[in-house]
Amino acid sequence: MQVLQEPEAIGSRLETIAQRTGGAEMSEAAHQVEAILERVRLEGDEALLDLTEHFDGVRPDPLRIPAETLADAWRTCPSDLRSALELAHRRILDFHQRQLPRDISVSGVHGERLGRRWSPVDRAGLYVPGGRASYPSTVLMNAVPATVAGVQRLVMVTPPGPDGWPKPIVLAAAHLAGIREIYRVGGAQAIGALAYGTDSIPRVDVISGPGNLYVTLAKKAVYGRVAIDSLAGPSEVLVIADQSANPTHVAADLLAQAEHDPMAAAILLTTSAAVAKAVQHELEAQLRNHPRAALAAAALRDWGLIGICASLEEAARLSDRFAPEHLELLVERPVPLADHIRHAGAIFLGPWSPEAVGDYLAGPNHTLPTSGTARFAGALSVETFLRHTSLIQFNRQALEATGPAVIALADSEGLHSHAESVRLRLN
Repeated sequence: MQVLQEPEAIGSRLETIAQRTGGAEMSEAAHQVEAILERVRLEGDEALLDLTEHFDGVRPDPLRIPAETLADAWRTCPSDLRSALELAHRRILDFHQRQLPRDISVSGVHGERLGRRWSPVDRAGLYVPGGRASYPSTVLMNAVPATVAGVQRLVMVTPPGPDGWPKPIVLAAAHLAGIREIYRVGGAQAIGALAYGTDSIPRVDVISGPGNLYVTLAKKAVYGRVAIDSLAGPSEVLVIADQSANPTHVAADLLAQAEHDPMAAAILLTTSAAVAKAVQHELEAQLRNHPRAALAAAALRDWGLIGICASLEEAARLSDRFAPEHLELLVERPVPLADHIRHAGAIFLGPWSPEAVGDYLAGPNHTLPTSGTARFAGALSVETFLRHTSLIQFNRQALEATGPAVIALADSEGLHSHAESVRLRLN
């Protein structure tokens, strides 16, 4: 894990980490994704079956998972996991219910009425990744805001495992969240099915949920045909720590990101050289006998960084330059420091707020902007599944009061009929 001390060197390395998903690999992957999407568009279900057999080693026929299989997954789920899922569901539901935006209704000075009305999309496609792990938390974090928004039809896609089925815990979470329409397909082909529709899988209006590089590129390719939540890159955490931080906790939190993926980024910015050194030792110790040691070690080697900063203000500036997905403030006074942070997907304040609580059950959504996009984007929310419509009602008095200005502006743009549509009414 690289250790740097000069601010410019740290900043340069942070920029390199933020851009870690570019290059020739992405270009080659994009060509593969285009071919997959075109095949799904033309061949539908047959392409889904063939591609799933090719990439996942199973032919999921039928594609849809029976409702009784979902109910069995919930019934046979161990009681402690059921309780944990129910707690997470309650907390996520409570937080997202508070996000519902209000309609706007305004009475103008001339008698006109203006408004904005929110309504849910008709159908939402929820992508839940498989691969290295199972993610029941992702099921809840996607299904809950869609349900709160009022979406009537939720369509979930998730890759099958070696036995031809997703992990039971994923199906149990889906059952709890009220999802009854689930298809055994993943990767770019699943995104294509949601965007174009097939005989089995309906075309949706918005697609949400994280995935690997191929899923992300597929979402990028179909954007415009459907809405998407974001283009999620590999996970990342940035920890700002002072001399009060517990090195054991810091190391564990860095590893909590590194164990996700070899491309995950784990970054520590600290004002204490002693903490930096102790964290290095702790990382080595905690990697021993770690069940995902090789994966986590690769992430730390390639995309890990320890930066020793002159002050917390300097650390905050460097953090804003990186705009992390997850930002932990393991400092004596986290709240004042958080006030200085402008760019972060989620901020975890103090030693009792490990990023893991946000992943599972704190309440705010864990689908967050990555790769520097926290500069302009935020978490998945209820609004992801809503659209708003403007409402405009003028009466004669309002048009008489404002019409001459409309005519003047339309004439200035050379749009004759725009002006005439008002002039004829006033005459």
